Formats: sequence, structure tokens, C-alpha cells
Amino acid sequence: MRDIRIGAAQFEARDADKTYNLQRIDELTRQAVHMGAEAVSFHECCIPGYTFLMTLPRKRLIELAETVPDGPSTQRLIQIARKHGVPILAGLLEIEDNQLYNTYMAVSPDGFLAKHRKLHAFISNFLSSGSEYTVFDLCGCRCGILICYDNNLPENVRITTMMGAEIIFMPHVTCGLESVMPGRGKIPPEIWENRHRDPVRCRQEFVGPKGRGWLMRWLPTRAYENGVYAIFTNPIGVDHDTIKPGLAMIIDPFGEILVESHALEDDVIVGWLTSEKIPVSSGYRYLRARRPELYAKLVEPLPEEMQGGTHPGWKLEEPDAQ
Repeated sequence: MRDIRIGAAQFEARDADKTYNLQRIDELTRQAVHMGAEAVSFHECCIPGYTFLMTLPRKRLIELAETVPDGPSTQRLIQIARKHGVPILAGLLEIEDNQLYNTYMAVSPDGFLAKHRKLHAFISNFLSSGSEYTVFDLCGCRCGILICYDNNLPENVRITTMMGAEIIFMPHVTCGLESVMPGRGKIPPEIWENRHRDPVRCRQEFVGPKGRGWLMRWLPTRAYENGVYAIFTNPIGVDHDTIKPGLAMIIDPFGEILVESHALEDDVIVGWLTSEKIPVSSGYRYLRARRPELYAKLVEPLPEEMQGGTHPGWKLEEPDAQ
């Protein structure tokens, strides 16, 4: 890869308001470019909104979904990329052959570059999971995409790295969720609403075990164990019935945080990703120390009593009708 400056954004998306959300993408891209960014990344399903999708019947999901790359939101994103002169990465709900996907795409001023369909979709039973890994060239760097839950399984990040990715975009909608883990759970809405009068209380919620504290259990490890850069994006503020903490960050191949947002509002950060860290990282060595002849067990199916598919650690709502 070459040295590159990449922006990671956070913003409070509005459910089903694509026009507003694309306007925020436009403005935050402008800010990122002013800060020197050569590419800008946004969170999972940021164009239509995300968590509220679990309440919708299939008919309504189809109304929100678009084709990629010829749909209106992709074309609008290309216009924004052309306006600011940089590639942009953002997510939406895709439809193809009557199947719905949680899709994240990369576009440039010259047009569509790549898309990734979430491998572990779960927000709605009407969504299908993707079946392919995604690696592509961006600004002279080899990049991959893994959406939210995809990154919780180490195998997905390892395979994406083995396919040549040096930078992995990791768009999320996470934190502030029900959990059996100590200290975790939802962030009270009144704490967010009162953030200007009492920012300390809000920040404590965001950086504690409901937010950053949980991310630090595993997210830097994905970068460290593979020797790659990780670009983490996440919304901030109200997301359906939850409060999200933002926490946009860029993690280097040593598992160190290069730059992160502490803002209690829409924000964008820009990190300088340099090439010399990858070949001297531990993860780079670990990849070369692999012994595939020992790993047959990894591709065996689990015993029937252990099988169950992709499920979050919190209860999904069920729509009233299909």
C-alpha cells in the first residue's frame, strides 16, 4: 500500500430519510476533505437508517431497497464523490432478484468501485446474507469491507487479509444494546438529550462498558492479529430505540488507535495510514506462521446441538405483517 489519509465519520441518521442522510454524508465529506482526507467512510446502512428496519414488513423493506450500482442513492453518492474529488464508502438496503441485502459500497468520482453484502445479516428475517468476501483497489491501496457482525468472527477478517487487504473498512451500528455482560445495556435517552448540560455523564456512558469499553475487548485485536488497518464507523445519537455512541476510530496494524472521535455530535476524523507498519507487525508474521494442514476442523460443521445461525445478544422486534 501507499501512505494515505482516510476519514471516518459518525452522524445521527434519520430513519427512512435518505435525502437528509445523504446531505449529512455530503457535508461530512466536505469537512473530511478540508482536513486532508483522500477517502471517507460512513457507517452501516447509513443512507436509509438501520435498526428500525427490524420493525418493517417485507413490503416496506422492498420500498426502501435499491439496486446497486444503478439505483438513485448510489448515483447520488457518486455525485457527492465527484463534487469533493474523493472516494466515499456508505451503506444501504439493496435488492436483487427479489432478495434483500445489507450492502456497503465504495464509489469514486469516476463511478462505482465495489460492494459488500453483509455475511451475517440478522436485523430482519427478510434480509439474506451475502456469500462472498470483498477486496478491491482504492487510491493505490488494497482494501476490504466487513460489516458489523462480520468482524465478530475472526475467520472473516483473516480471510479478507489473506485475499490481500491492507485496509479493512468496518462499518457498524453497535453499542448501547441489551446484554447479559456485566455493565452493558442500553444508554438512557435522557442522558443523550441532556448531553450539552452534562457532557461528562454522556461521555461516561459512551466510553464505558456500553460503548468503547466493549469495543476495546476485541476490535483492536482484529487489526493486531492480522497486521491490517481497521476503519471503524458507527452512528451517534438516536437510532430507533437505542442511543449510539459514535466513537469513529482508525486502528493501526499494531492494534493501536491512531485517531478517534470524542465528540458528542456528528463528526469526522482523519488518520494517516503509513505503509511501513504492516510488514513489521505481529499479525504479518502470524499469517506467515500458519499451518493450514492443521486447520481442517475449522471447516467442519458444528454438532447439530451447537448450530443456530447468526443471532444478536439482544431481542429483535417482529414486524406485524409480511
